[in-house]
Amino acid sequence: MAPLQCTVIGLAVAGGTAVALCRNPLRQIVLSGLYGLILTSLFMVLQAPDVALSMLVVGAIAYPLIVLVVIARARNYEPDEEQDE
Repeated sequence: MAPLQCTVIGLAVAGGTAVALCRNPLRQIVLSGLYGLILTSLFMVLQAPDVALSMLVVGAIAYPLIVLVVIARARNYEPDEEQDE
């Protein structure tokens, strides 16, 4: 196995562990995005550019963005008070 492949696989293992052990949701989302970039580079090193492009779009951009929007909306959510008349 090439040294570059070993390095990127080691980064992927460390990144996955960091995401799993993080307790703060916002930090976990940021780490998840970075983990997506690490997996993208892993797929490029393993010569799978189509999978790398999919991982870049989904894992590093779309998923963290959607979760951050949901967290922001959940924090600003104020339920309507029911009025008894």
